[in-house]
Amino acid sequence: MQDVFQLAYWIPLLPLLGAMINGLGRHHLSKTLVGWIGSGTVLGAFVLSLFIFFQVKAGNSAVVHYFDFIKVGSLTIPFSFQLDALSSLFLLIITGVGFLIHVYSTAYMHDESPDQFARYFAYLNLFVFSMLLLVLGANYVILFMGWEGVGLCSYLLIGYWFKNPAYTAAANKAFIMNRIGDLAFLVALFWIITKTGAVGFQDVFSFVQQHQFTAKFTGTDITVITLLFFIGATGKSAQLPLYTWLPDAMAGPTPVSALIHAATMVTAGIYLIARSNLLYSLAPATLHIIAWTGLLTALLAASIAIAQNDIKKVLAYSTVSQLGFMFLALGTGAYAAAVFHVMTHAFFKALLFLGSGSVIHAMGGEQDIRNMGGLSKKLRITYITFLIGCIAIAGVPPFSGFFSKDAILLSVFLHSPLQYALALLAALLTAFYMFRLLFLTFSGRFRGTQEQQHHLHESPWAMTVPLMVLAVLSIIGGWVGIPAALVPDAEALHHFLSPVIPVLSHTVSHETEYALMALSTGLVLAMIIAAWVRYRNYQPGAPANAFVNLLENKWYVDELYNKIIVRPLSALAGWLREVVEASVIDGLVNGVGRAVQYSARQLRLVQSGQVGVYVLLMVLSMAIMLVIQFFVRK
Repeated sequence: MQDVFQLAYWIPLLPLLGAMINGLGRHHLSKTLVGWIGSGTVLGAFVLSLFIFFQVKAGNSAVVHYFDFIKVGSLTIPFSFQLDALSSLFLLIITGVGFLIHVYSTAYMHDESPDQFARYFAYLNLFVFSMLLLVLGANYVILFMGWEGVGLCSYLLIGYWFKNPAYTAAANKAFIMNRIGDLAFLVALFWIITKTGAVGFQDVFSFVQQHQFTAKFTGTDITVITLLFFIGATGKSAQLPLYTWLPDAMAGPTPVSALIHAATMVTAGIYLIARSNLLYSLAPATLHIIAWTGLLTALLAASIAIAQNDIKKVLAYSTVSQLGFMFLALGTGAYAAAVFHVMTHAFFKALLFLGSGSVIHAMGGEQDIRNMGGLSKKLRITYITFLIGCIAIAGVPPFSGFFSKDAILLSVFLHSPLQYALALLAALLTAFYMFRLLFLTFSGRFRGTQEQQHHLHESPWAMTVPLMVLAVLSIIGGWVGIPAALVPDAEALHHFLSPVIPVLSHTVSHETEYALMALSTGLVLAMIIAAWVRYRNYQPGAPANAFVNLLENKWYVDELYNKIIVRPLSALAGWLREVVEASVIDGLVNGVGRAVQYSARQLRLVQSGQVGVYVLLMVLSMAIMLVIQFFVRK
């Protein structure tokens, strides 16, 4: 067992090697070889992750120490990996879904030149390496290294087509907004080091359990640290108010959207809080803030998604909304339910993003769903798999999204009836906008151009096979979390995670749980029918009212941020550049230079070459020195 765990370093190392080979050899490797290297290294990491998973499932876990990374005084930061239920589950999600996205990319990006194709796969492999490092790290420093790595790789991948200024702006926006959260994470990390003298999860948690609410680790410390970690999570996981970067990140290639916004980067915040559940369980005020932030994010993003017409933007705001559900679960203490939804969301959201890529591929780059329609006849596999993804995310039983969303709604119902009602509303909006997207894209008559219609065709196998695999996972992936109300002694995932994450004991009767399931399912079906009636035979040109315009313009949040943050900061930067830098700093530096030049010009006159002048200066110097010595002695 220990031998298997000792080999865990190969899991992140394989994608890193793939990134280095493809990156350094991008001018020499063929596209076929690049695809094999990029996909094969992630597949190898997935196979190793399976070995780790089965060892953990058998009841084994370990912290594997490789070497001391940093040693300063009494502080030692080891480079070590934590292999337990939580990390092994995330390993399977990252490498499994990541491998399918790599395979999909080999066909989706086939029009790229060989060197750009290799650059793309190098970035993709590097992203997987960073995410694996994040979830494997046994301390907050290693986690932070992976945290920063995924931020860098997201910048590189979002701005992959860097010759387009709009895409570069989107990449900059993602990078800068994430830095806000990263600063909070860093402050929390230093706070923990100052208070506990350690960074390892086990060491920090042991210290907190021994000294909680004492002078060594006060309630204020716990609250501040958890709040700072949460601010970091709002940046990575796109919660209010740091969520606007994620919809703009659709500028990257569609497989990038699937990788970043389905299974990996955006779930980093959920992983951080779930990993630190002991700290958060001692900070009820922070959990309250997390719950309301997640709920408001879910509602806001769902309302915006209703009126979006870009197929990827709908899915982007859907991702923000689903992340809000996960944070709502965390805020109610249902950490296992949040992780469960991370897993199911990885399946159906990756499926939906890759399905949208198949549609865009068939439409010759068109992304406006108002110019689509009737695609179910030409894109049969894409249509069926996309339908499965929509059913799963809507929460219809027995698809995966039903069980994870039901677990969240149940925990919220026990926590706050008001929050439950609002969360149920967000779930209903999810069903409506997803089936609006489905019907506008695949139903009715084709609304594109004749040239687009002529070139409509199903995607190649490298794109459709990942869709089919993800469709199967979107159906059965939630069965590992079937509630005990339906199958006694079920909830296998919750039991698997129990050594790391506390399992909430429900005090609700099975009858109440059945009623809640029936209520949510019935209302979801009603929303699906409403979307079918409204959009199955959509005709463009209907005038939009003011409220729809408000939603279509995303509640003008970007414009608000631009007005109250971006413009004042730009004006301040301009003033600092024109006044402080140009006049004060440059004036001071240039003044020193001019003074030195003037002094040199005057002093050079002394060097006249006349011996008499030199003798006079020597005598004067001696006289001055004698006078000074006289006064000093006196």
